[in-house]
Amino acid sequence: MLRDKTILITGGTGSLGKALTKHIFENFSSIKKVIIFSRDEQKQFQMAQEFPDKLYPQIRFFIGDVRDEQRLIRAFQGVDIVIHAAAMKHVHLAEYNPDECIKTNIGGAQNVINAALQTNVSNVVALSTDKACAPINLYGATKLTSDKLFVAANNIKGSKPIKFSVVRYGNVMGSNGSVIPFFIKKKIEGVLPITDTSMTRFNISLQGGVEMVMHAIKHSWGGEIFIPKIPSYKVIDVATAIAPNCKHEIIGIRPGEKIHEEMITASDSFNTYDLGKYYTILPSIPNFNIDDYLVAFGANKVNEGFCYNSGTNSEWESVESLRKLIKEHVDNSFQY
Repeated sequence: MLRDKTILITGGTGSLGKALTKHIFENFSSIKKVIIFSRDEQKQFQMAQEFPDKLYPQIRFFIGDVRDEQRLIRAFQGVDIVIHAAAMKHVHLAEYNPDECIKTNIGGAQNVINAALQTNVSNVVALSTDKACAPINLYGATKLTSDKLFVAANNIKGSKPIKFSVVRYGNVMGSNGSVIPFFIKKKIEGVLPITDTSMTRFNISLQGGVEMVMHAIKHSWGGEIFIPKIPSYKVIDVATAIAPNCKHEIIGIRPGEKIHEEMITASDSFNTYDLGKYYTILPSIPNFNIDDYLVAFGANKVNEGFCYNSGTNSEWESVESLRKLIKEHVDNSFQY
């Protein structure tokens, strides 16, 4: 699948970018080149220590910002596949700095599309978030806009053999800024801040996120939004799993937060199909034959009105399963 291919990852020094890089090198020894594109030179320096030239001669580091279209065009020269992971993602910071969030998440997405169309990129996979589904905060609204841009890009590619698709998933366990490492650090204080006792979130491991991206690279026809079937957890259960003896301080939800997250709304159900391991939301007017797509993947249309919500999910993590996952995916030395 990736033999002699060059892959570029925007925001490649983030948690998922590093996990993708590791996965690619471990499973595709014939890869031609992996380019890490990001704007933080310190993070690139640190990542270069994890992937030294002698062991990973195919890796390259490229300083740049997705806000800079010309820099992207230069970086995309000779690139076959782009994984767009760069984003401003902290909800409260986006609320306080809306113009900066818009420049990166919307302007940056359009710049990636334009650069891909002006070069010989053949496949673009953009990372989304559950917060893009029925958004109530600016971060979610910008990511929904980004999703729409990438889906619509398939309509303006002309004769270019390029595909744009999106992967949307929930909270990545142990990623930068997520609640689990936050609680692990806070437990020494004896009190964990809880926004709301009924709050739930979807949960996916870094490896699960990586597998979704690889699925999209291999199977996308262009215009899909892929969504994984994953369990939910109660935030209060995460707190109990990490620090059962800590007190809980209820602090209320922050601006722009939801009690429960969605990944598919009832309105999306008219274009949503069950692929087995994943759901996919297809474009309203796809540039391929839907019947051919359904046959190729054994897909089935979901019932009208179907929605995928972390609060009404049929699969849940328990306190014990969360402890096991934390030790496996976040902190090998974890003890409660």
